Amino acid sequence: MLLTRRRAVSAVPVLLIVIVGSFLLLEFAPGDAVDAYLLSIGGGDPALVKTLREAWGLDQSTVQRLFLYLSALARLDLGWSVEFGRPVLDVILERLPDTLLLMGSALALSFTLGSALGIVAGARPGSAADRLLSVGSLALYAVPSFWLGLVLIVVFSVQLGWFPTAGIETIASGKTGLARATDIARHLVLPVSALAFIYMALFLRTMRAGMAEAWRQDFVLAARAKGLARRRIVLRHVARNALLPLVTMLGVQAAAMLGGSVVVESVFAIPGFGRLAQEAVAGRDTALLVGIIIVGAMMVVVTNLLIDIAYALLDPRIGASEAAA
Repeated sequence: MLLTRRRAVSAVPVLLIVIVGSFLLLEFAPGDAVDAYLLSIGGGDPALVKTLREAWGLDQSTVQRLFLYLSALARLDLGWSVEFGRPVLDVILERLPDTLLLMGSALALSFTLGSALGIVAGARPGSAADRLLSVGSLALYAVPSFWLGLVLIVVFSVQLGWFPTAGIETIASGKTGLARATDIARHLVLPVSALAFIYMALFLRTMRAGMAEAWRQDFVLAARAKGLARRRIVLRHVARNALLPLVTMLGVQAAAMLGGSVVVESVFAIPGFGRLAQEAVAGRDTALLVGIIIVGAMMVVVTNLLIDIAYALLDPRIGASEAAA
């Protein structure tokens, strides 16, 4: 698709701006990896400071370090993590699957439930079901994700004992295959719920608002004049038309959910991408933090490209406008 190719090309300078801007912001921030290391060991003499700065390349100017970083990045080398003593790419690839599993599950749950409940609310605007779901979604959206996560832990882990309190799986359980998958699923129930319910409320309200607007459109009035069943009008005409802005919202909230996973992973002690960013900030690990930002930006870009493709498939007019362009 022409529009998708244009978006992919335009994403290159966006990523470059993100890389350079993030690097410079972290460089100008007070403190660096040497300061964080000395703080953790209780200090050190000037000779140790000089040795560490030379070993970690912190004795060079900002321009030199930026040039070396961009040169290495062109070779797909994200640098070396001084906090973990390993290549940045290896550390990120080790933590990324947990976050993708958490985000993917939460995004699928929130979008499915939000759109389904939005259809129920928007099928009859102003009805009792519509008012109940609208008020409930507004109240749920106002709840912070970390507070909801703590409440879920207290109720379902501490009091009822149904689910584990923290972690992505049982440590040193030795489980494999289906048993391990079941164990991971039990650990993910609460964090996925804490992350998904907030965005489910947003999707519900967006779907409901889109359907309320669609009921006043001419094509819906024509369908009702033809005598079509209300169920068919709701599902095949009103809901499908209201789904388009919901798909756009899905791409926008994917980026916000990546940021929200930082809090949820901290609450549930999940060793994922969000906690890795927290550890990189605490250790003043510039290379690791910039690598996390780059990978996060690429995830957002890819998600929005997929949203563009889905939008074109749902609305044939998009494809027609691309061909005309």
